[in-house]
Amino acid sequence: MLSDTSYPVIQATLPVVGENIREIASRFYTHMFQEHPELLNGLFNRGNQADGRQQQALAGSVAAFAGFLINDPTHLPDHLLSRISHKHVSLGLSPEQYQVVHDNLMWAIVDVLGDAVTPDVAAAWDEVYWLMANMLINKERGLYDAVRLSPETVWRTWRVAEKIQETEDVVSFVVERTDEREVKPSLPGQYVTIRMQMRDGVLQPRQYSLTQADDGQHRRFAVKRVRTEGAPDGEMSNLLHDHVNVGDEVTLSAPFGDVVLEYTDRPVVLASAGIGVTPMAGMLSHLVKSGSQRKVLFLHAGESPASFALRKQVTADLAALPDASLTSWFLNPDGEGSSAGGENGSVHSGFMNVKDIQLPPDAEYYLCGPMPFMQAVRTALVGAGVPAKDIQYEVFGPDLWLADYQ
Repeated sequence: MLSDTSYPVIQATLPVVGENIREIASRFYTHMFQEHPELLNGLFNRGNQADGRQQQALAGSVAAFAGFLINDPTHLPDHLLSRISHKHVSLGLSPEQYQVVHDNLMWAIVDVLGDAVTPDVAAAWDEVYWLMANMLINKERGLYDAVRLSPETVWRTWRVAEKIQETEDVVSFVVERTDEREVKPSLPGQYVTIRMQMRDGVLQPRQYSLTQADDGQHRRFAVKRVRTEGAPDGEMSNLLHDHVNVGDEVTLSAPFGDVVLEYTDRPVVLASAGIGVTPMAGMLSHLVKSGSQRKVLFLHAGESPASFALRKQVTADLAALPDASLTSWFLNPDGEGSSAGGENGSVHSGFMNVKDIQLPPDAEYYLCGPMPFMQAVRTALVGAGVPAKDIQYEVFGPDLWLADYQ
């Protein structure tokens, strides 16, 4: 909690900091990378830097945390902090790097707000930063300890054993271990970070969900090729699609991620849109491997049946469970791939609408897809009487705060 000295200062200055937080974040990153260019090599996603999403993520998370300290200090945003911590350990972030962030963030606050940053204001925002940073450091220390790894040992080399074209723009990679060191098992729904050298020699990291339960020797993840009109193509996804093949070696982190399927006897509903199917497929695979008897509803939305990545895996896994079904929504249900017949399960036109199905009582819900999809489906579920505590959602990209605070 904020000290009695800092509380009124933060309360008074939060609006003006909030109004300028994006400019503060932008100058912070520019200054930090000028002072520490080594941080661009393997730690920060420069694609998110280029389109401003990383700056927006910092702005949102800091503003959200400060707002909670003022408005609801007994209920700090643990979900947000947990998401950030898992992302950080998957990148091998170390506690020492928080000091670098602090120094450059405080520089940016002064640079933007000028004389308004009195010693009292600087001290109060310094306290906010270290409250948040120390909570993250403690969470991250626990995550490293839980898998008996450190920022230096979180990485290992794998060899590509299979490369499978799932859809026109999605490829699955099956990688196999290259040594006899212990493989840290993944939990259902977790992701790994892949770190690859780009054409200019700079290492870049990206996170990809694991799509199948571990067998101790292999890991499997799917990559959607990123092509955006009016913006640069995704450099990691296109590199993996075009230049990484069977026999090549890749560097992956241990698995992390806080949205993990709980092992209970309750019905479970897995809802995805587009490439958001990947962690849902991973959860489903774990259910099959564990011999689950749970009732499972798999809900998926997409452009057309042909765009449904991992459809064959999903339908095979659903068939292996005693009480499982698939319901899909497609904007173009009669497009290519619609001849799959029963493989598609129950098919509807348009966007996902939970009113089209009968929701099982006392179910647990897991969502993944674009932010508007998750917000719409979550709102519909809560409106249908589903307790908010029973709905979890995986957020792709740096916008870890948006699902809770927008």
